[in-house]
Amino acid sequence: MMRAVCTTMAACLLAHATWCFVGPSTPSLLHKAPSSAASGSIISPASDASGQTPSLSAWNPLAFGVALGLLAAVAAGSRPVLAADLENGEAIFNGNCTACHAGGNNSVNAEKKIKKPELEKYLTGGYNVAAIKTQVTNGKNSMPAFGDKLGPDDIDDVANWVYNQADKWD
Repeated sequence: MMRAVCTTMAACLLAHATWCFVGPSTPSLLHKAPSSAASGSIISPASDASGQTPSLSAWNPLAFGVALGLLAAVAAGSRPVLAADLENGEAIFNGNCTACHAGGNNSVNAEKKIKKPELEKYLTGGYNVAAIKTQVTNGKNSMPAFGDKLGPDDIDDVANWVYNQADKWD
């Protein structure tokens, strides 16, 4: 959650900075009045043939498009904000789960491995990330609950890692 907030704030700051760099601005146009003015020189806005004040703008659609394209390239080049961090999930698994589940096995109850076929058969809710998160958070039977030990982001990461790894274990 904290990553999402920080990334959102950084994106807003970047968008604001981009807008300030290429956004529209209207410089005031000043024109000296003719020398026949009574008080010397009077500064007044220039006007065109229709009597309206023309507006020169620094707004450049091409520059805005380039800035927006660079912003999109930077955003698309990094990992999605809400995606699970599989590297963190593997680290959490190695630090908390391998004592009983090394290699996708189960040292307490050998038939209830965490490999895909066994998860499909024994996991309440079926083979999906939400069911794995529930199992990790609340525990069940011999498995202790990790809801008090791990944060929600860590549980999400380890559940996604187990889900992705379950069909790779032999």
